[in-house]
Amino acid sequence: MIGKIAKKIFGSRNQRVLSKYKKLVVQINDQAAQMQPLSDVELSAKTEEFKARLAAGATLDSLIPEAFAVVREAVFG
Repeated sequence: MIGKIAKKIFGSRNQRVLSKYKKLVVQINDQAAQMQPLSDVELSAKTEEFKARLAAGATLDSLIPEAFAVVREAVFG
């Protein structure tokens, strides 16, 4: 009974995970316009940029949207 009420209020675990991923997909899609004009060489250079940003203290989580946008553009561009 309490589980059903909590599920209605907070959603199931699956719904919460999907909600989190939907937010990430929106962030990735927002990066698309910035990645489209980049050449293959510029997209490849993003790897070194990401490494430098990590060395400077950026977190992996902060790089995920941009990194996925780069990969998507390299594959489907």
